[in-house]
Amino acid sequence: MRTTHRYSLKHPEKFKEQLLSWSQQFDDVVWLDSNNHNDKYSSYDAILAVDAFTSLKSDYHDAFGRLQEYQILTKDWVFGYLTYDLKNTTEELKSQNFDGLGFPDMYFFQPKKLFLIKGNTLEMQYLKMLDNELEDDISIISSVAIQKQNEMPYKEKPIKIKLRIHKDEYFKKANKMLTHIQRGDIYEANFCQEFYAEDSEINPLETFKKLNAISKPPYATFLKVNDNYLLSASPERYIKKEGNTVISQPIKGTAKRSQSKTEDAQLAKDLSNDEKERSENIMIVDLVRNDLSHTAEKGSVKVEELCKVYSFLQVHQMISTISSKVSEAINPIDILKTTFPMGSMTGAPKISAMKIIEDIEETKRGLYSGSVGYFAPNGDFDFNVIIRSILYNASKQYISYSVGSAITAKSNPLKEYEECLIKAKAMREVLEN
Repeated sequence: MRTTHRYSLKHPEKFKEQLLSWSQQFDDVVWLDSNNHNDKYSSYDAILAVDAFTSLKSDYHDAFGRLQEYQILTKDWVFGYLTYDLKNTTEELKSQNFDGLGFPDMYFFQPKKLFLIKGNTLEMQYLKMLDNELEDDISIISSVAIQKQNEMPYKEKPIKIKLRIHKDEYFKKANKMLTHIQRGDIYEANFCQEFYAEDSEINPLETFKKLNAISKPPYATFLKVNDNYLLSASPERYIKKEGNTVISQPIKGTAKRSQSKTEDAQLAKDLSNDEKERSENIMIVDLVRNDLSHTAEKGSVKVEELCKVYSFLQVHQMISTISSKVSEAINPIDILKTTFPMGSMTGAPKISAMKIIEDIEETKRGLYSGSVGYFAPNGDFDFNVIIRSILYNASKQYISYSVGSAITAKSNPLKEYEECLIKAKAMREVLEN
């Protein structure tokens, strides 16, 4: 099926930049970069998949069924995305809010060319019909000249970012959410708002590089499907399957960083001890345990880490890790279908939360709070959560980024609003220079 060549890289970081620049000639690109974050579950430092040999594009109707068919038929590497709106295929739900982006609900492709980087080893896997291009490609990639940020052509038209929900309106909506909680309809829901720019153009690659440089997250993603782009600095893994082990790592709880070491350590400690943030996180851990139990072997669902604080360049985050064991008989797509959308982006109970979210939010979420990832030929997979991300439809000249926070009984709408602004900071800086 594929021809594999391995190379030793003298300068992996430089090669990664060259590889990403070289990839821009293709219509289908998925670039996944861990930014050298090493956790015990990471398989690769970076992956590039380009140039679709076959592909699957679908709306939400029977999306998981189609994906299962495609994955079984292909028996190869497939890369792509699931939008949040696939919720409508598994439950009686709707997505009727405004959509300025217009991305397809689901898209996957089988790449002709695949690059896997681990340490200073590069593995290239090309479909057999193209293996005569391996040697040429490696020498072309290695000679790509990388422009420095200050050599970039000056951008004429500044980007004007607008809010879909203004501050007073946000407070009204947050209070409406609190009323649902007080009535007992839900315990918690993730309430998101969109920031957007119309009639605006960006250079997707340069924008991604800037966003990645100020965040250095473990699940950075550059995705291009024709004119649709995702530039993501996501710190969150949604779900991974390796052999018969499945792990999910929801994030709930955010605090800002400080330049002062003492203050920064205190901020992390305060987050760790914050009752509201902990209760948010624990509620979602319960939800994830329940989701995983649908496909898990009896008694195998375990919480490996509860409310552990990790520090990233922009923020401190509270992360939990839940694992399960699955039997050989379980199809990998069933694991996604029974856990999607991820609990950290919905709420508890999940279905009620999603109905209320649809009613209160103003924007169709689309790829925001969906997921990008891949399946390996053996059915293993790894998917992230699309947050801290810029979405761009180049033909519509529409730029969008959304942020959200979890509303619980203890929420103060002003604090939630401020948390949204902390999360939006990196995207705003990048777009407004």
